[in-house]
Amino acid sequence: MTEKRPEDIENVQRQFIEKIADNMHSFGVSTTVGRVLGIIYMNRDPMTLDQLSEKTGMSKTRMSQVVRDMIDLNIAERVFQAGVRKDLYQVEQDYYQTFISLFTSNWRKAIYKSRHFEQKLKGKLENLRDSETLEEGMEEEINSLLAEIHEWMDYYDWIQRLIEFFESGEVFEHVPKKSKK
Repeated sequence: MTEKRPEDIENVQRQFIEKIADNMHSFGVSTTVGRVLGIIYMNRDPMTLDQLSEKTGMSKTRMSQVVRDMIDLNIAERVFQAGVRKDLYQVEQDYYQTFISLFTSNWRKAIYKSRHFEQKLKGKLENLRDSETLEEGMEEEINSLLAEIHEWMDYYDWIQRLIEFFESGEVFEHVPKKSKK
């Protein structure tokens, strides 16, 4: 039997980190964010920007930006630890919660952008419809586009409710974390 060496464990941890980065990329998250998430996850304890910079070889400035992105995605948070003067960052240790955070934060952004866009378009179309110089047949086209915007709004309302379904944890009542086989 061969002896297990610390570098063997480190190699497995590196592979694990790369798999997490690859999985995060599947969710539309940069591999850099995924790699940092994996590093903190495998560390099992919160880490400072200095520690993360050392582990990744990235500058502290770049690391700060990556951690900010992670906080915006709701997959990392700043934590306090007595006796530690530097900011510490930790990640969720629950894969399911990380998935929900990624899923919901990306969709919240999409909803925000789309609703803003829809309101702008709706206002322009209503102004066009109400103008006195409307060419023949244009009102029908405008009303058709307004109906399409209404469909979009219904769709994003549905996504909002889906987000709430995930965030409430109700999803696990319908799709349990463990298979009942």
